[in-house]
This record gives sequence, C-alpha cells and structure tokens, in this order.
Amino acid sequence: MAKLILTNEVAGLGSAGDVVEVKNGYARNYLVPQGFAVAWTRGGEKQVEQIQAARKARAIHDLDDAVALKNAIEAAKVRMAVKAGAEGRLFGSVKTADVAAAVEAAGIGAIDKRKVHITSPIKSVGEHEATVRLHDDVTAVITLQVVAERGRA
Repeated sequence: MAKLILTNEVAGLGSAGDVVEVKNGYARNYLVPQGFAVAWTRGGEKQVEQIQAARKARAIHDLDDAVALKNAIEAAKVRMAVKAGAEGRLFGSVKTADVAAAVEAAGIGAIDKRKVHITSPIKSVGEHEATVRLHDDVTAVITLQVVAERGRA
C-alpha cells in the first residue's frame, strides 16, 4: 500500500489535501503520473495543512457561487444539437464534455466536465438528465434537450 497526498479531487477517493492509502500500482501508474497525488512524507504534513486551509477558504466563497450556479442550471433546459439518424438515434453518444460545453454555450456558466455524471448513456434525441457536482455539498441536475442537427442529410 502506498500513502499519498491528493493534490486534486479524485472521484471515489477524496479531495485535495486528503491523505489516502492506495495500492502501489494505482499510485505508480495513475495517480502520481496524472498529477492527482504526491508521495506522503513527514515534511508533507505542512503541505497537507496548506492545501486544506486553502480549500476551506475557497469553499466559503465557492458555496455561494455553487448554489447560485445550481439554481441557474436547474431553472434552465440546456439544448444540444447533435448528429442523428432518421429514427432519432444519435451517431455515437453524448459525452460529459459535450454537456459541459452545452451548459457554457447556453450562457449559464462554466462547469468542469470531470464533475458531470450521465446516469445512462444518451444515444437518442429527447429529454435526458445529467448531474454535476458543483461543490462538496451542492449537486445540480441538468435537464438536456437533445435534438437532431438541421441542415444535414
């Protein structure tokens, strides 16, 4: 087992500043090379305190922003035009990056594609839902109206 300090939020593992123990391969092959974590050392305890203090300071400001963004997202229906066949089946599927881009294009605000969760694959036109984790305590539901692009045959 490897003891690490997370530098970014990792779904299912923890937030920045958390000290976690993971299997050696997961640490060596994914978390450290991707920049999500650094090796834990005794001197790293000060780094943990700094990361957590910065996270708490941001959290106070971000909570108000996150609640405002959640209200804006849930009040609006985000429309997405995608390539689709005659029966309404999409060529491919809607990805989290597409959802994040559509929310930003709608003028609601910028969201991180890594925090968007699509419960079931979106492979047809119609109304679908996705969730986005804006803050530790704030999760918003995005209502997506997926329509076929016009002008393509």
